[in-house]
Amino acid sequence: MSNRRDLRLDKYEISKYAYRELLNFCRQYPEKKEKLRELRGLSSSSFNGTPRGNIPGNPTERKAMIAARIAEDCELIEQTAIEADVRIYSWLIKNVTEENLPYECLNPPIGRRQFYESRRKFFYLLAHKKGMV
Repeated sequence: MSNRRDLRLDKYEISKYAYRELLNFCRQYPEKKEKLRELRGLSSSSFNGTPRGNIPGNPTERKAMIAARIAEDCELIEQTAIEADVRIYSWLIKNVTEENLPYECLNPPIGRRQFYESRRKFFYLLAHKKGMV
């Protein structure tokens, strides 16, 4: 973990470790978006007559199920940011999904205190949706 201080969410009944779990879930967002692009892209397998792989089932179905789960996670983060503060949701998403991107670097259209209050609300809503609160 970086040198950043943990966000205090005691009044929302979210422990330090639950906060870190939520933050790490959010930090996977860019990785998930990239994986989703890969899964939804066109691909084909070459067939040379030699059997390969040992995973039974339909690989297309498996890819679709993984893509649906990843899309659900991304949608959860995006919708929670919108619910937390519709005016600054894109700045919230950048702040919680990218490391070392504080308020000062983002320059959102609201003050620092309001921004971090919206960030706290985001984590409370996310914890609630994930069944942690």
